[in-house]
Amino acid sequence: MKLISSTAIALVIGLSAAPAAAQMGGTYGASAPQPLPTPSQTSTSQTGQQATAPAKGGVKPSSKALKALIDLQKAVDANDTANIPAKVAAAQAVATTKEDHYLVGQLELKAALAAKDNAAMSRAIDVIASSGYESAADVAQLYMALGNTYYQAKQFDPAAAAFEKGMALNPQNTDLLLNLGEARFSQGRAADAVGLFQRAIQAKVAAGQKPGEDVYKRTVRIAYDSKLASAPEVTREWIAAYPSPDSWHNALAIYRNLSQPDAATQVDILRLARATKSMGGTGDYNIYVSETANQANYGEAKAVLDEGISSGKIKASDPIVQQMQSALKGKGAPTAAELTSREQTAKIPTAYLKVGDAYYGAGNFQKAAELYGKAAAAGADANLSNLRRGESLAQAGDKAGATAALTKVSGSLGEIAKYWLVYVQRQG
Repeated sequence: MKLISSTAIALVIGLSAAPAAAQMGGTYGASAPQPLPTPSQTSTSQTGQQATAPAKGGVKPSSKALKALIDLQKAVDANDTANIPAKVAAAQAVATTKEDHYLVGQLELKAALAAKDNAAMSRAIDVIASSGYESAADVAQLYMALGNTYYQAKQFDPAAAAFEKGMALNPQNTDLLLNLGEARFSQGRAADAVGLFQRAIQAKVAAGQKPGEDVYKRTVRIAYDSKLASAPEVTREWIAAYPSPDSWHNALAIYRNLSQPDAATQVDILRLARATKSMGGTGDYNIYVSETANQANYGEAKAVLDEGISSGKIKASDPIVQQMQSALKGKGAPTAAELTSREQTAKIPTAYLKVGDAYYGAGNFQKAAELYGKAAAAGADANLSNLRRGESLAQAGDKAGATAALTKVSGSLGEIAKYWLVYVQRQG
């Protein structure tokens, strides 16, 4: 007789492709992330060949179960759907070894595949799993393929259940984590989906592998669209792994959209955008220039505006840009002597902060850090002072000093400090 071989089951399963999340489309502005693709998943899609048992390497049934298994295989090969259930029951009744039970499950699975009966596939795989014949990793692959089939049929609850069974057998399979994440998202459980994606990312990193950027983007997309509290965290994980002007722009835009910081606070975010070369269009420059000018930090305002024009990110012919130029007309950057005089006459906390801002705008970051430190010592807001001191030291290339200052920041500014810390940790 011919029975399906131990390797053929992994090939004949073929069920379907992996979960595919809804494609993201559309055009995004300066304050929205770009379209994020679905991570690729592992699936089984080959067809196997039968092998003759009990040939070497095949699965040898017991003599007690042999006839019942032959009868069952004949019914399955003939697609005798009326008699298959009875033949399955008869074979199960005489199965005594793990090989017997495994072969019953294989044949049940073959019949279920022919009938495109998902529930029957699930029962067959359960039989294969309980037989103890196949390795846990191989059975986990069967459950993943089953989950994919359920997912494609938009049966998300049984899909998730199948993926969970696979994970129980092979917790290190990150594809199962990702697929379960997609199923959870489709079930309306976005927070769980993000947590599963993060677990998959962490598992790959722990194994010395770098997850694909599409996995990070998918995680960010779900967290952002669902307005989850974890959105800033996952954007920072993304830019830490894949820093680029595009990822930095999107990460900071997501944070700004979700947190809605006031104009003064946006300066600290846009300073980071400038440092990472991720400034957006006219809108970003208008906020940055206008707010620094409102704080009488004309040196930084003018430097940012000139940089935007020279880089081509904004056009001098743009009416908004022309308005910014008009507002700064006659308001040049302070001279070194003027900065020294302002520093010497500063007596109150806010004065130290303003002189620190002026030094930052002049590009004297070490001196700016010193003034922000004096502001903190004089009683200025500790979080703001340490944030700006950290920004300055980061720009000065003092990685240790910047880290020390930024880790002291808490409250609403703490999230911005964490973005700066990602930038600092990427420095040499």
